[in-house]
Formats: sequence, C-alpha cells, structure tokens
Amino acid sequence: MEITYTRQGDYLIPDLTLGEPEMRPIGKYGMLRKTYLKNHRKGTYAGLLLSEKLDSHLSEIDQTAREQVEAVTARMAREQGVTEALKARDPMKWTGLMNMIKLQAEEAILRDLINS
Repeated sequence: MEITYTRQGDYLIPDLTLGEPEMRPIGKYGMLRKTYLKNHRKGTYAGLLLSEKLDSHLSEIDQTAREQVEAVTARMAREQGVTEALKARDPMKWTGLMNMIKLQAEEAILRDLINS
C-alpha cells in the first residue's frame, strides 16, 4: 500500500481518506449498543469505528435484537394465555399484559445481546 503526502508548511500530511460509508438503518437497539460500546468498551468501539465496521455491526445487532424481542414476546404471550380472544374481550387488560411481556423480553435482550 502506497501512502502519499501533501506538504503543508513544514509538515507532511498523509493523504488518507475513508471509504464511502455503507448506509444501513440503525434503530433503537443499534443506538443502545453504540452507547454501551462508547461508554464501557472503548477499545472495541474504536476498533470497529477505525475498521469502518461500526455501522454494519450496529445494524446487525439491531436486526437480531428486534427479531429476538418479537420471538420472545410471541412465546411469552402464548405461554401466559394472552390471546386475540382476550384482546377482543378486554382490550385494556390485553394491552397491559402485552406491554409487560414486551418489557420483560427487551430486558432479557438488553442484558444478553446489547450490554455484553
């Protein structure tokens, strides 16, 4: 790899450029992962950032987390008997139970995937 330099005054500055960033969507869980890496895993964060793999890592984490939250929520709803029949009969109870189930699923995913 050949590095070229540009003279600015008495200094030689390397002509370094970053590649074109890959535009991948980063949602809620990707942003939570980014915050965790910045605050608790600075070396990992810097390595991913410098190797231009941070966005793809965050996007992958976000997609995996969303899929796992959906799967765990559906499984827990089935196990706890939160059905469409309950939704039709008592929408407020169904909403409360589903919110609690989703929070429990997100808590597990945050512990196991995002903050690890």
